[in-house]
Amino acid sequence: MEVFGPGMAYSQTRPDGFLRTPMRFLHTSDWHLGKTLCNTNLLDDQAHVLDQVVAMVRDSRAEALVVAGDIYDRAVPPKEAVALLSETLNRLVRGCGVPVLLIAGNHDSPERLGFASSFLGNQGLHLAGPLDPSPTPILIGNTAFHLLPYADPTMARFALGEEGLRSHQDVLAAQLARARQAHPAGYRFVAVAHAFVAGSAVSDSELGLSVGGTGEVDATLFADCDYAALGHLHRPQEAGLPQVRYAGSLLKYSASEAGHVKALTLVDLPDQGPVHTEPMPLSPRRDLRRLRGRFEDLLQGPYGQAEDYLFLDLLDDGPVLDAMARLRQIYPNILGIQPAALASARPEGVQEIRAADLNPDTLFRSFFEEVQGRPMDAEEAAVFQELSGRILADEVQP
Repeated sequence: MEVFGPGMAYSQTRPDGFLRTPMRFLHTSDWHLGKTLCNTNLLDDQAHVLDQVVAMVRDSRAEALVVAGDIYDRAVPPKEAVALLSETLNRLVRGCGVPVLLIAGNHDSPERLGFASSFLGNQGLHLAGPLDPSPTPILIGNTAFHLLPYADPTMARFALGEEGLRSHQDVLAAQLARARQAHPAGYRFVAVAHAFVAGSAVSDSELGLSVGGTGEVDATLFADCDYAALGHLHRPQEAGLPQVRYAGSLLKYSASEAGHVKALTLVDLPDQGPVHTEPMPLSPRRDLRRLRGRFEDLLQGPYGQAEDYLFLDLLDDGPVLDAMARLRQIYPNILGIQPAALASARPEGVQEIRAADLNPDTLFRSFFEEVQGRPMDAEEAAVFQELSGRILADEVQP
């Protein structure tokens, strides 16, 4: 495989002499490297599945890997997350000889992610950080990949010089219009974007793009694309049109994702006709699950793999003394615990404590456990009882 720079083609000549061939690539997104969940560092878990990503790229004979944003979990990632990304990209681009195409998501710093992109593209690593007013597609085989990094309307107005951009719909429409102008004749059109397509299924761990609906975009923006590789939403899913898809996140990043099957999407794009997609499931180092049952029954476990990350919903009628510490003797990686009645009051996976339903002692214990990740010990409980008793006594004095 010959590797050229942006705007040129990676080519692999077929026996019949034709240059362009049907395209096979892998689509992934939302790695969120450096993320912690309930104070638990997930970097080892992320490294475990990234090993599988490298193996999938090699074994599937993919001609490219597309990562549709949220590479990191925050704009200034920890150094360990940067090191993991560097190692993974080196294994993919140099070790496998496969080009990698990445765009910035709403969690990423566009400038940091796009560092050195002007010459890394010649090595097969294409990074789209800040918006480019004159984008150049990446040509691989029969396909032109158009990289459309995330930008809010304020950033986009400045970067693109268009004052009329007031919503994410406006921004993405402007990006796609410029991509169409740059699209070369005879190539399939693949858009790589980070957006919230209206009507798609959401999860708790996704940071909203905006409020009031201005962050949503319509799937019809991608109607003339041969494939739209999307990031932002963590559930693998079709988004309004058969050729518009979310690959989903690398791991389960909230209790609401316990039922997800995380995967990469294998995309086959022939010279003509519709795209074909196939999920390529990932196997986590530790699964994330929800268990629901009475405290004494859960003590008889473990149920499933004891080392999994767990959110527990207790069916007991009243509070259970020291439930977290006692259950962690069996399930060492409990991330959260709550009464099942509270869990069922909202959609699956969402934890909520209603102050009106709890007395001050129960409410504070729940708050303390959520913040600290453990129950109060006896000394802490005694301090709270003393202070709350004083406050309540003052309130009832005439």
